Amino acid sequence: MSNQSTVADVTAQAASRGALIKLLLFAATLAILPISSYFISLRYMWGGNHTYAAITAVVAANLVLVVYIVTSILEDRMSLEEAKGKKLETKKHR
Repeated sequence: MSNQSTVADVTAQAASRGALIKLLLFAATLAILPISSYFISLRYMWGGNHTYAAITAVVAANLVLVVYIVTSILEDRMSLEEAKGKKLETKKHR
């Protein structure tokens, strides 16, 4: 029984590390992408128009947030499917 609990602990730690890495990656992207898109679009796209450059930065920030939410939902669905599969396997072995 203790062997199963240690495997579950290792799996939980790996999952939490993966979630932390994903969170840090998206946090860095959320910090860098809007600022860089503001200045790049200000200089090269909009010819110095600050309003359009700010709108571009807002769109970039919202895009990062939407991608984070979608990946979180997909990851949650995959983990639920794995849990259901494991549950069915344990029922078959009984």
